[in-house]
Amino acid sequence: MAGDYRADWLRVPVGDDAARWATRSDCHRVLAIVHNVTSATRLLDVLPLFRDDLRIQLLATCTGSSPFQGGVRELLAELAVPVLPWEQALNTPVSLALSASLGGELASVRGPVAVLSHGVGYNKRLATPDTGHRTPDTGHRTPDTGHRTPDTGPVFGMSPEWLLADGKPVAERLVLSHPEQLDRLRRYCPQAAPRAVLAGDPCYDRLLNALPHRERYRRALGVRPGQRLVVLNSTWNAESLFGDGEQPHLLGTLLDRLTTELPLDEYRLAAILHPNIWHGHGPGQVRVWLDRARRGGLTLIDPTEDWRQTLAAADAVVGDFGSVSYYAAAIGVPVLVAAPGAERLDADSPVAEFVRTTPRLDLGRPLAAQLAELVGGHRPRPSLAAQASSAPGRSAALLRRTFYDLIGISEPARPAALDPLPLPPYRPARPSTPLLALTRRQPDGTVLLRRHVDPAAPITGYDSSHLAVHEDTLETHALDIADVVFRDGAPDDPRLGGPARWTAEALHARPHAALAVLVTGPDSCVLRLRAGQLLDVRTPPHTADPLACASALLGWLADGGSLRELAADGLWLGVGEQRHRAEVTPLDG
Repeated sequence: MAGDYRADWLRVPVGDDAARWATRSDCHRVLAIVHNVTSATRLLDVLPLFRDDLRIQLLATCTGSSPFQGGVRELLAELAVPVLPWEQALNTPVSLALSASLGGELASVRGPVAVLSHGVGYNKRLATPDTGHRTPDTGHRTPDTGHRTPDTGPVFGMSPEWLLADGKPVAERLVLSHPEQLDRLRRYCPQAAPRAVLAGDPCYDRLLNALPHRERYRRALGVRPGQRLVVLNSTWNAESLFGDGEQPHLLGTLLDRLTTELPLDEYRLAAILHPNIWHGHGPGQVRVWLDRARRGGLTLIDPTEDWRQTLAAADAVVGDFGSVSYYAAAIGVPVLVAAPGAERLDADSPVAEFVRTTPRLDLGRPLAAQLAELVGGHRPRPSLAAQASSAPGRSAALLRRTFYDLIGISEPARPAALDPLPLPPYRPARPSTPLLALTRRQPDGTVLLRRHVDPAAPITGYDSSHLAVHEDTLETHALDIADVVFRDGAPDDPRLGGPARWTAEALHARPHAALAVLVTGPDSCVLRLRAGQLLDVRTPPHTADPLACASALLGWLADGGSLRELAADGLWLGVGEQRHRAEVTPLDG
């Protein structure tokens, strides 16, 4: 090996003279083989199974074989274990290699290889490689390059084209999550079937473990009582919901309608996009493509960290034929299929059956009505959960046993455990597009409120309307006709000069506005009326949006209500089926 040494190869903790420099040199090497960010996320699920074991040295490498290399360098840096160049990895003996994809000369790794699925089993059909290479992601004309016509080739992860090299299995262990996958493997590639092991699904188990924290995740996403969290989900490729294959205008039409038809205070919108979308086209490009929807209240979810927490929090998913839609249905979330992708799936797979039997999105009908029917008529399907994993909650134990058997050493005495999913950062919706607020004062004093990001929304059933516009909106022309000017800002932010000063400056800059609102926290705002009164408005934690309370207050005044009544009795706000009370306190300034 010394003669093959290269300057970019590691010398510690592996290399010819590693024993001279390493503090712990008598370790079993476990190599995580990364193809792209998608496959790496499954490896991140299982690497903690080696925690606290001083006998194990974790290593990582990237094959460079997948067309989707974006984000890999950053992910490996965050993993913070020694990263070997691929050529060095192929020259380094290891006790175990872990991969969550196929390709990149796995058969040449110097040690036993265990392959896991990076989705909910193996379901997709991909075109057969025609370059003479053994694997689908060698960087040549292969399935990962995104053909414009549906692929009808072998099932990825189940067929000899991907599982065999020179007629022999490339993996010492092929990890499956359910016996139905083993049945299909025996049909499609019987040579690899003896290497299969049923060890559950660590991704699904982490999702199951997260379900008791559903309300926390909803609060983190800014979902308020009575709101429905609708999650848009897309896998990658041209036939996906995000793709421009058979339905090139589907995504744009759906995004426009979701953000304009659904009342802002009754629905919360988020999107989970496959890592191959993020890193194939670039996160910045995805944000640019979805800019209008994001400004209308759509939140883009990190595809590596927070997508499972978002599924646990969801009330409904509008998705396609990807694994995320199936995972959602398996935990009992209602799903509407917007892009079925039948040609992409193995007809005998559980995902194909799920797509065939799941309600379809109908763009010819109002979306709110479809979502209400979906949620109201939903019945969990135990069969979907049953086929997600034959060993729910047991993957940690089964996988660790498999890994340590391959290494050839005893398992640690403590129980095997997967990492709990972290609590996501607080990410409330704060649209920056102009908001149309509709109000009606009830006989009992409650102000009914309905807000839309579509200024042309019908006003039927309401007595008055006004336009609320963010100070930093792109639609700057709307500021000249805004009834309410608002922004978010901490009370002690020196750039704003404090709530009293900012609200005064905002009304001076916008002579047409009747109200200036500084949203000072999740449940509070300070507002100033055109007449000069400065008011502090607060709601109980995690009830009503403080900006919604400001619009309700303006509706109260427009209907002849007085500030004296509000100071004495509080402001009652009705949104959908929810009723909230806000304290209104006069301030000096």
